Amino acid sequence: MSRLARPADRIATGSVLLVRRLGARAAAWCARGRRTDLTGWKAALGVIARLLLLALGVYVLARLVRALPALMWLLSTGWTLASWRAGRAAAEESEETPAEQLVDSPRGDVRAATVEWVWERIGDRQGVHLRDLLAHAHAHGMFEGLEVAEFRAHLERWDIPVRARVRVRGLGVTVGIHRDDLEGLVSPSPTPVVQDAA
Repeated sequence: MSRLARPADRIATGSVLLVRRLGARAAAWCARGRRTDLTGWKAALGVIARLLLLALGVYVLARLVRALPALMWLLSTGWTLASWRAGRAAAEESEETPAEQLVDSPRGDVRAATVEWVWERIGDRQGVHLRDLLAHAHAHGMFEGLEVAEFRAHLERWDIPVRARVRVRGLGVTVGIHRDDLEGLVSPSPTPVVQDAA
């Protein structure tokens, strides 16, 4: 391996992570534009408007770079530095031994605690939306810096089932966890159930 191969690999890895992170954030931002008080195509108007804003931003940036080619140097430098940092974080994570990973976050304990917490947030309803779970977690200093898409990926890695459409009384329909999918994971205390989720 040449001396430049490792830094190049780190920048490439960091670039992939940045693209995924930016894509997840853009998707989550667009998804938040969906109106829960409307149905059909009217509910999606906010999402469409946000997609158009993103497209307009890309177009304006492309026009700026065409008009001021020197701006490309600044953008390239910023991207390379951000990729370098993201690649370093990924390299540090991969250097941990499996034993260290188990000590730092025992999978069974984390999963059991997460399932209990989800049951608490569901309460007497049929389900809970991921955005509400994440807002509650952020308010208590947990899962900080995670977007809904990243949070969903963590839950699915812990084998906690997530549905694309869960209806919660008074909050509409969006991605969430349905009570029926948790039944086999941990038995909750008996609570009255109101039929409000699909």
